[in-house]
Amino acid sequence: MRTIRGKTALVTGAASGIGRAIALRLADEGARLYLLDVNTVELAKVVAEAQRRGVDAVGRYCDLSQRPQITAAVHHLLDLLGGVDVLVNNAGITYYGRTRNMAAEHWDQLLAINLHAPIQLTLELLPTLLSRDEAHILNVASICGLVGLERVAAYSTAKFGLVGFSESLRAEFVRQGVGVTALCPGFVDTNLFSAAARGDDLKQNKLPPRWMLATPERIAHRAIRAIYRNQGVVVIQPYAKLLHLLKRWAPGLLDLPYRLQGRKRAKAKLVAEEPQRRAA
Repeated sequence: MRTIRGKTALVTGAASGIGRAIALRLADEGARLYLLDVNTVELAKVVAEAQRRGVDAVGRYCDLSQRPQITAAVHHLLDLLGGVDVLVNNAGITYYGRTRNMAAEHWDQLLAINLHAPIQLTLELLPTLLSRDEAHILNVASICGLVGLERVAAYSTAKFGLVGFSESLRAEFVRQGVGVTALCPGFVDTNLFSAAARGDDLKQNKLPPRWMLATPERIAHRAIRAIYRNQGVVVIQPYAKLLHLLKRWAPGLLDLPYRLQGRKRAKAKLVAEEPQRRAA
């Protein structure tokens, strides 16, 4: 994309975290904003801040787990602004815990927000995106969409799907002037993990170490650069890049810690059962 100034951008999950940071960076670039979130109080603050930066901004409540609300938001956007040039599918939730303890309802809600909503928004907005001289779709995925990690099976499932969706869209539409990026950061300093649903066997949410956290502003800076450069898959943070490289070139090294842990548990189980076998 040669320029963002004067373009119209839709950002989901814009009230906080990465979505807020991307929305404000788009405002700095001169884009008109159409922002969606369920937190209308914080969303109003982002709208006001964007307007102070000299751009038009509109906020709307939208529960992305509800398909009719997504369609209503799209129709409102098209009626109000006539179309969109930049679509940022950012909103997401997670669940932390053992897969066997995750209820079907948690799976349904997570997949609806993290994967089905981006697909629906993209499909409903494709006609207006394709009508532009240039347009861009930015899907905020995760390193968990490139490397599967334990206790976030649903989150990884959705993000793997989002990366695949992005790559397929890029292959299909890049020749028609629609760029597509799958943005894959590592851990970010947001409320994603602190607010996450968790397994009943866990007393509190496990948070990533502070040294692994990037700021939302850093992710937003990288997102804007990816839009301008029309980059396909963008991995952010050194450790995330290392994980991605290991997955591609030495996947056995990623499995090694889990294998060693499994052997240790099996040995401990044999030791614990030894007195019973002797007694028998």
